[in-house]
Amino acid sequence: MSITSPVSNTSAPTVKGPHGNQSAIDTQSLSPNLSPTLSPTLSRAELRKQIRLARRSLSLEEQAEASLAAGQRMLEKLSTLNAQHVALYLTHDGELATAPLIKALWQQGIHTYLPRLHPFNAGQLLFLHYHADSPMLPNQFGILEPKLDVRAVMPIERLDVVITPLVAFDIKGNRMGMGGGYYDRTLANWHAKGKPLPMGYAHDCQQVTALPCEHWDVPLPTIITPSREWRFD
Repeated sequence: MSITSPVSNTSAPTVKGPHGNQSAIDTQSLSPNLSPTLSPTLSRAELRKQIRLARRSLSLEEQAEASLAAGQRMLEKLSTLNAQHVALYLTHDGELATAPLIKALWQQGIHTYLPRLHPFNAGQLLFLHYHADSPMLPNQFGILEPKLDVRAVMPIERLDVVITPLVAFDIKGNRMGMGGGYYDRTLANWHAKGKPLPMGYAHDCQQVTALPCEHWDVPLPTIITPSREWRFD
C-alpha cells in the first residue's frame, strides 16, 4: 500500500499530532535534502543545534516531499519484515512527519504504539497502543504522549520494530538523540534479545560523516531517509 493524499482515502483516520490534527501528504516531485557541512570539532550540543536548525529550515513543500518519500520506504521495509506491532513517535521540532506513515499502517491493520515517559522508572519509556481516539497529554517537554492506561501498555519485547526519532546519524549508524538517553536505555538490550528491531527515521540533512559517541549510545542497524535505506549490519 502507498501513502496517498486524503482525497483518495476519505475514510482514513486523521492522526493527532503535537500541532493539532495531521493528515496524509501527497506530492509529485521528490528532491532529497543535502547534508550540511559541519566542522568535526563541534560539540554534541553544537551538533544538535546545527542539525535541528537545518531540518527546521526546510520549507513546507520540502517537508511534505521528504515525509512522503521516507514514509513509502519505511512501509516497504516493514512489509519485508512482516512487522505487525510497530512503535513510532509524533513529529516534533522539524522531524519527518510521521502522520502519513501512521495512517498507512492503520489502513494495513498494523498495530501502532507511541512512547511515554515511564511514571516510575526515571529515564525509561513505556509504549502504549495508539489509535485515532487515544487520549493524549503533553509531557514535561511539551510533547504529546498517550495518557497512561495499563491496559494499553505493550511490553517492549513484544514489539516488532521501534522507529526512533533522532537529531543526527553518521555513516556507521551511530545515533544522536536529544540528550536525554531515553531510547538508549530502553533499547540497550535489544540485540541480545533480538527484539524489537530499532530503526531510525530522519531527513537526509541529518546525516553527518561522524558523531562523537559515548559507551551507552545504541547504534542503529537501519535508518530510513527520503533518499535511501541505510543498513549497518
